[in-house]
Amino acid sequence: MIDNPYIPIDTKVLDVIEESGTIKSFSLKPERPMHFKAGQFVALTIPGVGEAPFTPSSSPYEKSRIEITVMKAGGVTTRIHQLKKGDIVGLRGPYGNEYPLNNFEGKEILLVGGGVGLAPLRALFLALVHDIERYKSLLFCCGSRTSSDIIYKDCVLDKWQRLNEKINFRVTVDKGDDKWKGKVGLVTTTLDNLKIDRENSVAIVCGPPIMMKFTTFKLMEIGYRQDQIYLSIEKNMSCGLGKCGHCRIGNFYVCKDGPVFRYDRISGIHGIWD
Repeated sequence: MIDNPYIPIDTKVLDVIEESGTIKSFSLKPERPMHFKAGQFVALTIPGVGEAPFTPSSSPYEKSRIEITVMKAGGVTTRIHQLKKGDIVGLRGPYGNEYPLNNFEGKEILLVGGGVGLAPLRALFLALVHDIERYKSLLFCCGSRTSSDIIYKDCVLDKWQRLNEKINFRVTVDKGDDKWKGKVGLVTTTLDNLKIDRENSVAIVCGPPIMMKFTTFKLMEIGYRQDQIYLSIEKNMSCGLGKCGHCRIGNFYVCKDGPVFRYDRISGIHGIWD
């Protein structure tokens, strides 16, 4: 019997972590293992409500569970935010293409994320850390609106900072307050004064479209070529199989040909930042 790719499998909510006022992470246990690679996405179903695509934020090497991070932004995500430990949801996937880790080996890796865009980069970060000896260095630049909006605080501001001498962080907020003692400025300001060998580096960007647009332009301004920049694109990836056409950009279907794209493949397509 061939599995129907449109039918989700029952999945139990193991835990709910409140990351910020509008963002929560959900630890999930599918009834059978769902193996994904960093950059791929899954579709989460709330029976009787709807379905939405999310890129897992947990390590792809964690086989017993899967974690997604969700910003409350509409009807389905509002209902997801109401989930509690023990609830049953549906999950299908994974879909799409992953980050080409083999192409990153021996290079200085730059991750740039903003807001809930840190979720896909968290999975990538954990995959890179798993085999950190394969990479020359890893710099993770994180941006949030305020210090209260920083997600994965215990890791971004603490645990991850002490993992390995090859790993460094630059964390900034758009607007500072009395509690924040770190850098204030847009995430693009974390790209100033980079001590990175541009010729032996790749940059991976994920976040709101406007953030990805100006980060990409800043990367090229400081010496990165288009073929050194990878983007995680989000569109209306309804079916996940390239059938419905809702996520089409140019000749590509984001759900099937992405969501990870090297910038030189899509730079001339209208609407990629919409």
